Amino acid sequence: MPTILLVEDETAIADTVIFALRAEGFNTVHTALGQAALDLVEQGGIDLAILDIGLPDIDGFSVCKKLRQHSQIPVIFLTARGEELDRIVGLEIGADDYICKPFSPREVATRAKVILRRAAAQGHAESDGQGAGNFIHDVAGLRVRYHGQTLALTRYEYGLLSALLARPGAVLTRTALMDRVWTEAFDSSDRTIDTHIKTLRAKLSKIAPDKSPIRTHRGLGYSLDVQQ
Repeated sequence: MPTILLVEDETAIADTVIFALRAEGFNTVHTALGQAALDLVEQGGIDLAILDIGLPDIDGFSVCKKLRQHSQIPVIFLTARGEELDRIVGLEIGADDYICKPFSPREVATRAKVILRRAAAQGHAESDGQGAGNFIHDVAGLRVRYHGQTLALTRYEYGLLSALLARPGAVLTRTALMDRVWTEAFDSSDRTIDTHIKTLRAKLSKIAPDKSPIRTHRGLGYSLDVQQ
């Protein structure tokens, strides 16, 4: 079963969440500190992280940002800060879900299960995208090379590109991309996708300035020309 890292400094909350996760069959690892969480993920073996934002040493947002520099594991924020801006920031920096306190521990376990199931399905679907035209998709390593160079991608840029690589030439609507890449991020919007497409195009352009592999289909969505 997958191993879930819980980063929560309130013992009572941690105990209830751990109980719910273990009841679903998940292996669990718990720490109250952000730096310890980063060290545990770096050691490997963590499949999903549940982060509180108000940690004693490093806030959860900073932990997530640092994680995204080297890891694409799913992240769920678990916090008392339920303001819309906080939720948007959390999702934009790479979280997969945002659960506000008070909450049901069983809901946390269920959302974790859904996110892990979708991540696994996405990995299987993307295996066919390896070696597509000028792109090479290293599914196991969560990396993409373009014209021989490895792209430095954020979690969502990687998710968008891998979704397009899974179906070269096909037009994927914004709704389809949202469902595939943002999973449970209900507060994201079409504008979020457009912004990430823009930054992804900029990174591709740095490698091949004369190419434009991501095509916009006005009113429909985006497609990827892997021969560009």
